[in-house]
Amino acid sequence: MSRSAALLVLALALTACGTTAGGGEKQEITVWLMKDTATDDFVTRFETEFERDHGNLDLKIQIQEWNGITQKVTSALASTDPPDVIEVGNTQVAQYVASKGVADLTSKTAELKGEDWIPGLAEPGAVDGKQFGIPFYAATRVVIYRKDLFEAANVTPPKTREEWLAATRKLDQGDQQGIYLPGQNWYTLSGFVWDEGGDLAQQDNGSWKGSLNTPEALAGMDFYKQLQALGDGPKDSDEAKPQQTDVVAGGKVAQFVAVPGAAKLVVKANPELKDKIGFFPIPGRTAEQPGAVFTGGSDLIIPLASRRQEGAYEVVKALAGEKWQVELAKAMNYVPNRKTLATQVTGDPGTEAMAKGAVNGRATPNSPNWAAVEARNPIKEFQTAVLTGADPKAAAAKADEVITQALNSGK
Repeated sequence: MSRSAALLVLALALTACGTTAGGGEKQEITVWLMKDTATDDFVTRFETEFERDHGNLDLKIQIQEWNGITQKVTSALASTDPPDVIEVGNTQVAQYVASKGVADLTSKTAELKGEDWIPGLAEPGAVDGKQFGIPFYAATRVVIYRKDLFEAANVTPPKTREEWLAATRKLDQGDQQGIYLPGQNWYTLSGFVWDEGGDLAQQDNGSWKGSLNTPEALAGMDFYKQLQALGDGPKDSDEAKPQQTDVVAGGKVAQFVAVPGAAKLVVKANPELKDKIGFFPIPGRTAEQPGAVFTGGSDLIIPLASRRQEGAYEVVKALAGEKWQVELAKAMNYVPNRKTLATQVTGDPGTEAMAKGAVNGRATPNSPNWAAVEARNPIKEFQTAVLTGADPKAAAAKADEVITQALNSGK
């Protein structure tokens, strides 16, 4: 080989390694974060400080759109050179793990303070006893209420379900709705079912079975029915039809269930309500613990085919660590991934209420086929049937058939 050819080969090799001007090698780590997960300022500061603290790593954060992301992630996991870290929805982890393309991070849970993770992120990130998804951030529903209407009715934010019913009855008077609760708000129903010790589906010997036709789930639906009757919410639609924030903005609703950010939409539609809105966690069966809530949010995964496993883990460790968890929660009004970090999220009443409720957060059944259930969503059909007079057990059995078939499809 000639001297010039040898120099060219060397130059190409150094370029591929990301060689710095000082001669040190830099490894490029590609991270996919979802749109609106973090502010531009957060992303920029994280990149700068991470690279400062990890001089051998060059971070490339790429923002992804939610639309079409499932197929994009599936394809990436099947490729030979995927991104090194991917943010995924917490309830999607099992689906991606089924592809056999996600790294097992069980050995890292102790270092990442896994014993302190909020369950609604940790549980769906674990499949067959192994931890594949590392909790990133969470958001839960709370009760958003009119402080002036509560005061006029001489009621205070309740701590238990029975107190909640009693307060809502006092608030439900004349043309004022005690609560606006659409008949198909299945996320809220799920919390009541979990509080009773039930679930939407259960796994036994590798097979899934819908479990709405159980005493626990039926008790949760019975409470939902009692609460829903204390307002004029439609029995056959969800929060989007009509948009519940528009209904609340009309000024005749004492409370509704939503993520805290929904309050901003109410105030935008009716600025007169700006200083009249408060928040409290969904009440539980006892005052000692708030009600169970569906936990939305994201986990971080590392593709098994990533050729930069150590660098990828350093990114996950940083993003899941205390400093950046608190920073992200404050920037985006999220709940941090650890229960003990919730106390550091102060100053925003909605986020504080959400953080209190998140300690009792849950997620949908951890099946790779859960998306097939939501595609038709027999849970909504079950709710409408019960609210319009159908026999609860018969309606639950019908929904269970659909859930069971969907969760066991492909077997």
